[in-house]
Amino acid sequence: MYKFISLKNGLANVEGIYCDGVNAGLRPNITQGDVAFIRSDTVAKIGAVYTTNRFQAAPIKHALRYGKVFESNFILMNAKNANAMTGQKGIEDIEEILSKLPKELNLVNPVMSSTGVIGYRLPKDKIISAFDKLNWSAKNSDATAHSIMTTDKFKKEICFEVVLPDGNSFKIAAIAKGAGMINPAMATMLCFIVTDAEVPVEDIEPLLEDAVSLSFNRISVDGDTSTNDTVMLMANGKSGVYDKDAFSEALNKITFELAMMILKDGEGSNKVVAFEVTGARSDEDAQRAAIALSNSLLVKTALFGEDPNWGRIASTIGASGIDCDEETLSIYYDDLLIYDAKHRELDSKREEKAYKVMKQDSFKIVCDLGLGEGKFTAYGCDLSYEYVKINAEYRT
Repeated sequence: MYKFISLKNGLANVEGIYCDGVNAGLRPNITQGDVAFIRSDTVAKIGAVYTTNRFQAAPIKHALRYGKVFESNFILMNAKNANAMTGQKGIEDIEEILSKLPKELNLVNPVMSSTGVIGYRLPKDKIISAFDKLNWSAKNSDATAHSIMTTDKFKKEICFEVVLPDGNSFKIAAIAKGAGMINPAMATMLCFIVTDAEVPVEDIEPLLEDAVSLSFNRISVDGDTSTNDTVMLMANGKSGVYDKDAFSEALNKITFELAMMILKDGEGSNKVVAFEVTGARSDEDAQRAAIALSNSLLVKTALFGEDPNWGRIASTIGASGIDCDEETLSIYYDDLLIYDAKHRELDSKREEKAYKVMKQDSFKIVCDLGLGEGKFTAYGCDLSYEYVKINAEYRT
């Protein structure tokens, strides 16, 4: 019905959107940026979903002054410093930095987003010094995507042109960062989505929240939730084109693909696994069990060791507090039956097949509780030695 055309160069494809990133000295590696921006040449509608962590960082507190949907034409971003747990001074630092932006940009409600180490005030002078280096008329999506990375191994960037049946089209693009502190309540992640679709203001919040619930709120690297998690959608309407169903599908597609990139890039991870829980008493029970599986350290280490130990799966479901029964439970790795009441022990043939499944880069673990119609799928990854190394050395 709708045609999705994948485009290179991410944000650069969207009409009226400009972006760039430079190194301002926040990172020691001068070849990678650490301060970036996204701006629209006209005032846009912005919707946002933020972390559920009660200790929200200063950039979120500052942006929330405008509400969850507001008008703006500028987002400033920095890496290496989260500006979290910095109190009122952290908000004042944002205001001072934003006040130094060039007046000729005609900024309306500019906002800031930060990622990095918690507990330190922003290096204001370094960030402000970047304003002389940034090209405000650039369409440099690559530099922008790289500038927001922290422990990420690769940039996360995507764009689609969406062609409607009548031939009209709009573009939607996004960049994201995230590799650790990833939990099904968003995570140490930032995501900035831009579109030239003419999205009505009343559609922005519900469509964005739906997209987040189907993507970023279903993934887990390590079960931790950051202070800075932010997903922003900037819609400037410059194409003059909008179709609600097409836009919703495109938004869901972009956020899901970015979420899978984050899992693939999970700090030290090697595998992406879908935890599909079916047959629960309710969707809520299925969600609770699936998220417990995606968060379980024992399950994650079994994935890393490629050990088909279904006992860790079963015990995690049992510990989640939902209704479940070992007599009705069945567990599959992809399509391979691993456990049910008639096959409680893995014979050598099935165990050999299970090992082959677990050696794959991606697969699914299906748990049918056999009690009802409830279902939910969460996504996780393995936990390796590298994860411990990265996070033990994170501040240094």
